[in-house]
Amino acid sequence: MTLDSQTLWDSVKNGVSNRSFRRQFRRSSDSSCNIAESFPHILPCFSQPTSNMTSIRSSVLHGVKDLRIETHQLPPPEPNDLQISVRTTGLCGSDLHYYHHFRNGDILVREPLSLGHESAGIVEAVGSDVDGFEVGDQVALEVGMPCETCARCQEGRYNICEAMRFRSSARVFPHAQGTLQERINHPARWCHKLPHDVSLEHAALLEPLSVAVHASKRAKLKGGEKALVLGAGTVGLLVATMAIIRGAESVVIADIDAGRVSFATNNGFAHAGFPIPLRRPNSNEESLVLAQETAESIKSKILASGSELGAPDIVFECTGVPSCLQTAIFATRPGGKVMLIGMGNPVQTLPISAAALREIDLVGVFRYADTYPEGITLVQQTISNPNLPDISKLITHRFEGLDSIKDAFEMAARSQDDSQKMVLKVMMTMGEAPHHDLSGSNKRS
Repeated sequence: MTLDSQTLWDSVKNGVSNRSFRRQFRRSSDSSCNIAESFPHILPCFSQPTSNMTSIRSSVLHGVKDLRIETHQLPPPEPNDLQISVRTTGLCGSDLHYYHHFRNGDILVREPLSLGHESAGIVEAVGSDVDGFEVGDQVALEVGMPCETCARCQEGRYNICEAMRFRSSARVFPHAQGTLQERINHPARWCHKLPHDVSLEHAALLEPLSVAVHASKRAKLKGGEKALVLGAGTVGLLVATMAIIRGAESVVIADIDAGRVSFATNNGFAHAGFPIPLRRPNSNEESLVLAQETAESIKSKILASGSELGAPDIVFECTGVPSCLQTAIFATRPGGKVMLIGMGNPVQTLPISAAALREIDLVGVFRYADTYPEGITLVQQTISNPNLPDISKLITHRFEGLDSIKDAFEMAARSQDDSQKMVLKVMMTMGEAPHHDLSGSNKRS
């Protein structure tokens, strides 16, 4: 039996079992067909040692909370790729779902998987056909790899490409391995060179910031709006920041964690905050009643101007929690928008009549497209402009080296550490992650 590249790709599309796929590969008599060569970004762990390969260490998830540090061989970059030493990676909610459940919603892990996708690093090798990059360049990694040929890609909405391969996601099989590895090969097309005043830690925040940038574009913020953000996690705080940057008149952030709400308002991420009382409904009907009560309470929030917030023009729902989405619909003004950002329960009970009869638009937001260049500029603005929030404050905990990866994941799952310090973004660093000197004119005062 000969296993050529088309057969490999058909296996990917058809989602054959990992065991079946490996069995076909072992039986293949076509020595020219190597999985690492055919799918260098999906299957780095299959590469076989040769003299021109680099030995790297990777964090690999084998089951629930079963993270192992393994050594693999990484081939040189393909002609259009860069080889990147990954220096900073922020841990994301989807990473935590995979770590704690070996699944993310209805997406099941079907083979060992390296996690991590909020990353930046340093160029170590440049593919033969790549221009514009040199060894030593610092780059942010946009880890989604679309087909670039389908109708969605051609219209610029590559984030919803059905053939998208996204690092650390188990949606495709074989899985696109994540960035919690010492080095990866990645298409130069999706590497973004960093200016001198953007550190690698700031660059790792570009991934969640891109979600916020994309959400603000989908919301079509023009300035002067009243905005409500539900959820004061990293994405919610960055969404609130984008609403302020886009000129929203008032930005209120709400969360059941009063500490996060205080953090948001004390550090300029929102104009006002609303701690939501934690109440657990016993039925869908009770949930809808509580959501309507919460919406009315938020609308009566008194702003610094002395006036009530009223019904917001736009609500950014960043939790995915059914009660929050219900609250969002009840709170929004007639003709307003609810931005669906949080990825939570796949099936929810919603007050659709309350949305339809008031012509409230429910707008989906999934990842991002063409946001990194703008995101880099925005990061520079938050560094240099003291009137904007300092997004580096989102990084509350840091762990160094792959050997500390389990501790990092356990910390990221907590709301507070042992000293009662709030946990927001947990950052992994590998190797020496240089911090750019901001002592010049661009330093925040």
